[in-house]
Amino acid sequence: MINLFDIKGKVALITGSTHGLGMAMAKGLGEAGATIVVNGNSSQQKIDDAVAALKSEGINAVGYKFNVTEEQEVKAAVAKIESEVGPIDILINNAGIIKRIPLIDMEVADFREVIDIDLVSPFIVSKHVAKGMIERRAGKIINICSMMSELGRNTVSAYAAAKGGLKMLTKNMATEWAKYNVQINGIGPGYFATEQTKPIRVDGHPFNDFIISRTPAAKWGDPGDLAGAAIFLSSKASDFVNGHILYVDGGILATIGKPSNED
Repeated sequence: MINLFDIKGKVALITGSTHGLGMAMAKGLGEAGATIVVNGNSSQQKIDDAVAALKSEGINAVGYKFNVTEEQEVKAAVAKIESEVGPIDILINNAGIIKRIPLIDMEVADFREVIDIDLVSPFIVSKHVAKGMIERRAGKIINICSMMSELGRNTVSAYAAAKGGLKMLTKNMATEWAKYNVQINGIGPGYFATEQTKPIRVDGHPFNDFIISRTPAAKWGDPGDLAGAAIFLSSKASDFVNGHILYVDGGILATIGKPSNED
């Protein structure tokens, strides 16, 4: 049974993995024995720091800087990774941004930027990584979706549009590539305790109180909670799971009523 979850020696490319949930999944897969390919685009220093942090914990990691929205950069980077590190067995499309702007006030350029990074880039990266997976008749692609793949929320219209589209792109990837023994699924994280959310995760902050009361599990998620889902969808244990979105959200999407933690 343990062999079903064995990913030792697999090469895993995780986009946008220098920090936050991308880094948490990199750490989880790395601790399970995968070779981690860290990606970012803002600075080489951030990539180097992330690789060093992973290596300090005994994880085999390398880093590559490239812009996931630029197809020629992606194509060249994928070829370089497969030449220098090895065939990419696991791809996690995690890179993304959010712009919190009311829809009526949002500039078209801002809307397009979110769509480009959050929806178009998973298409670009998957297209070039999947070619090798199809040839080898083996591969795992995980698209990082969101609860906004299912729900709307004030000021995040572009993000919700992109993540809703990513859910359907995931299903269509599975429709076209499952016959080649490539499994394409998604993970939809809930609200997690990261450095980005630290300023609002304090008692008395309205959003902190909202999340704790709205989540049946009555807490923020720990980034490590994503590791199990990522390992499952990266391993043989999920070989007949395709086009599925696994929501790791503490139960938020399970209810529209009063959560059980409210008396």
